[in-house]
Amino acid sequence: MPARRKVGNLLALAVLSALAQRPMHPYEIASNLRAWGKDQDMEIKWGSFYTVVRNMERHGLIEAVESVREGRRPERTVYRITDAGWAELVDWARELVSTPAAERPQFRAGLSVLAVLHPDEAAVLLHQRLELLEDEIRSGRETLAEHLRTVPRLFLVESEYYLTIRDAEAAWIRSLLAELISGSYPGLDEWRAYHEAGRPPAGSTDPQQRSGSTQ
Repeated sequence: MPARRKVGNLLALAVLSALAQRPMHPYEIASNLRAWGKDQDMEIKWGSFYTVVRNMERHGLIEAVESVREGRRPERTVYRITDAGWAELVDWARELVSTPAAERPQFRAGLSVLAVLHPDEAAVLLHQRLELLEDEIRSGRETLAEHLRTVPRLFLVESEYYLTIRDAEAAWIRSLLAELISGSYPGLDEWRAYHEAGRPPAGSTDPQQRSGSTQ
C-alpha cells in the first residue's frame, strides 16, 4: 500500500531529486527541473512550487543553509536535502518503481465513450492519432539516440519507458484499425446501425452496462 507522504505532491519528489545533486535556491531548482525535463516525467504544477518548498522545509525534508544575493536581485535562500529528505527520496523511489498505481490517461477516457462516434469517424480519428503517435515516437527515438551519445543510459531510462508505452499504444491502435477497416470487429454492424438509426449504441452511456470492466 502506498505510504502516506508528509508532502505528497510529486513536485516534492522532483525537488528532492534536484537537491540530491547539490544545494540550490528555489529559482535554480525550478530552472534545472525544466532543463532536465522533469516536468515531462511527472505532473508539475509550477504555481504551487514555493508552497511545496515551504512545506518540505516545515517537515524537515530540506533545510536552509544560507542566503545569497546576486546584484540587484532579491536575496535568495539556498536549501539542501536533509537526512530525512534523502530517506524520503529513496523510499518514494522504491514505492514508485515497485508498486503499480491506478493511472487514468485521457485516451482511456475517450475510449470509454467511443461508442458515441460513428465507427467510420472513429476509424478516421484513430488513424489521425496513430500518425501523430508515429511522428512523436520517431522524433523521440532520434532525441534519445542523440542524448545517449553523451548521457549514461541510466539517466534516460524514463524516456525509454515512455517510448515503449507509446509503441505499445500505436501497435494496439493499428490492431483496432485493422479490425474496423476489415469489418471483423465484434458488433461493428450493430454499432453502425445504431448511428444510422440516429440513436446511441446500447450501453454507451449506461454505466450499469459496463460494470464488468477492468480497472
